[in-house]
Amino acid sequence: MNSNTITNGILKAIAVISGILLLLYFLFKIQSILIYIATAAVISLIGSPIILFLKRRLKFPNTLAVLATMLLFLGILTGIISMFIPLIIKQSENLSLLNIDRLQTTIQHLLNEVNDYFLMHNIDILNELKNADLFQNIKVIPNLLNSIIVTIGDLSIGLFSVLFIAFFFMKDTHIIENSLYVLVNDKNETKLKKSLTTIKNLLSRYFIGLVLQITVLFIIYTIILLIFGIENGIVIAFLCALLNLIPYVGPLIGGILMFFLTMSSNLGQDFQTEILPTTVYVMIGYLFAQLIDNFLSQPLIFSNSVKSHPLEIFLVIIIGGILFGITGMIVAVPTYTAIKVILKAFLPTNKIVKLMTKDL
Repeated sequence: MNSNTITNGILKAIAVISGILLLLYFLFKIQSILIYIATAAVISLIGSPIILFLKRRLKFPNTLAVLATMLLFLGILTGIISMFIPLIIKQSENLSLLNIDRLQTTIQHLLNEVNDYFLMHNIDILNELKNADLFQNIKVIPNLLNSIIVTIGDLSIGLFSVLFIAFFFMKDTHIIENSLYVLVNDKNETKLKKSLTTIKNLLSRYFIGLVLQITVLFIIYTIILLIFGIENGIVIAFLCALLNLIPYVGPLIGGILMFFLTMSSNLGQDFQTEILPTTVYVMIGYLFAQLIDNFLSQPLIFSNSVKSHPLEIFLVIIIGGILFGITGMIVAVPTYTAIKVILKAFLPTNKIVKLMTKDL
């Protein structure tokens, strides 16, 4: 091996590494667009059974079926948003958000009741909170409002982008497949086509399973909140159930949210005889629902939809969260499922691949 060969090999390796780094940097810069595309792909997967039903049973033309499905999704989204309006109004009234002095008095009164209750048990853990000036940084409210306006603008752009991309994904169902076929030679095109069909079927079952999971939690939460007379219990239950789409972290956020919304719904009542017992009972019910979800709903969904062991799913979600945060945790299972299917198609004899894909 002469020096020219070694030099060419080094230069080639540097060029490959530089190309990979540039590609990763490019993907990092357009990550929001990638999220839009991924979200649109999920919507198209969920909408595909509806489109097929409209085309086969009701004889809708393809474009009309897609438009009807899009309108259905928009109607559901509008209904979900409208559900939260009464909750926001009610919580604003409870917390006196339009009157800073009244808000301070209300919170201080609640803290005093909490503090008195713990003092009866010789626990003074809330003393510092009681004496703290919670409103010394009240000037941050204008900045918060500006941030909210910017966020609403970004969400509007994101919503329009997702709907626009999803429309063409559903209208031209093979647009993604045809784009991927360019990346492989004619010999492997059949393998890729079979893999994409398997991925589509598995992910469709997975997302349908998630809908069932959220529905079960929503029903349990609603029953618990209505039993204890929590106002806007249906909306609170739906919001907390929806947060379970974020693995592991979502239920924790949902529990904290339900805890505070339950307490704020009973502001003005006696803490020891009304607020505390009601909140404790609601949280016990919430934990009961989570146990049902963790030991019944989730294992059934994962085993029957993506054909993966619960421990395998746990590790994948944790790795996704470490690498990409909350977004990584949400997309970890669908991404891992797609990778497994592709590996099985292109590397069927590899021992590691055979072990990973033995249930597919």
